[in-house]
Amino acid sequence: MDLGISGKRALVCASSKGLGLGCAEALAAEGGDLVMNARGAEALEASAQAIRDTYGVDVVTVACDVTTPEGQAMVLKAAEGVDILVNNAGGPPPGMWTDWEREDFIKALDSNMLTPIAFIKALVPGMMERGWGRVVNITSQAVRAPIPVLGLSNSARTGLTGYVAGTSRQVASKGVTINNLLPGLHATDRAVSLDTASAKQQGITIEEARAQRCAAIPVGRYGTRQEFGAACAFLCSQHAGFIVGQNVLLDGGAINLTM
Repeated sequence: MDLGISGKRALVCASSKGLGLGCAEALAAEGGDLVMNARGAEALEASAQAIRDTYGVDVVTVACDVTTPEGQAMVLKAAEGVDILVNNAGGPPPGMWTDWEREDFIKALDSNMLTPIAFIKALVPGMMERGWGRVVNITSQAVRAPIPVLGLSNSARTGLTGYVAGTSRQVASKGVTINNLLPGLHATDRAVSLDTASAKQQGITIEEARAQRCAAIPVGRYGTRQEFGAACAFLCSQHAGFIVGQNVLLDGGAINLTM
């Protein structure tokens, strides 16, 4: 299937590794040029060079913290005129409801709600003027089924979901779609962090904690960044113009919902 995005240009946030890297690779495989962002310059440039070598596309890297005004300005300067925006950020740390203070919620909101909104506000008007654009926000399965130890993520990502629900309907007539991808457990550093916390809490090994989680997923395994990236690329394609304001679960069937 030709996704129709060869020659398009995409900003992919937090794309040096994990799900963000999976999205960047999938878009590059379809001929899309990239602006890649992450905090760590060394890992970011290594991933970008691997994509250049493999797919022959143009890749610009911007190493910075996008939760700061300075970082946002750097990324937006490099990403001026992009056709595709993939918002992504690492999740806040797990814990119990008694652990979090106001400052913890502010950090979570800055990373997982307010920064994606800032990029949407900055880049979508140009997409509307050109008559075509795609925005994909990587959120979490916790938006549909809150996870007790991820209260910070539950709160911030659900806030972004509410914003997208209204905004996506206001821009769709201009050829711009905004949707959310809701990952379940994937084989990323985030899964390692969660497995480590679960193992510590239960007094078991990380391998045992991982096996417990896999047993609760109908497909019996964690997802891969490659299959996640493929789903992202489809939502960014010419074929996804009738998909608006949706929350697409990629969780191996872990969340048992009728609708």
